Amino acid sequence: MIVRLSGFAITELELIADYIARDNPQRAITFVRELREKCLSLVEMPFAFPLVPRFEAHGVRHRGYGNFQIFYRVKGDPPVQIDVLHVLHGARDYTSILF
Repeated sequence: MIVRLSGFAITELELIADYIARDNPQRAITFVRELREKCLSLVEMPFAFPLVPRFEAHGVRHRGYGNFQIFYRVKGDPPVQIDVLHVLHGARDYTSILF
């Protein structure tokens, strides 16, 4: 199965790294690596995480890691691809960002 990070998700990971790097450059590298690994590990159990309320019709799911939420969609039945849509801080209003 393929995991594809959207342009938004890639930019958001870069912004997360930049923010953390202000105080701890080494941790910025390791934390973003961990977030990417969590994205890639979605292939193991793509339906294990819940659908996002109000976005069920779009098939958008989310999993948390630290203070962040990874928003993704599974394509195909059986699943053939996972699209990581966004990686956002949990305090953000995701409803205005997802669609």
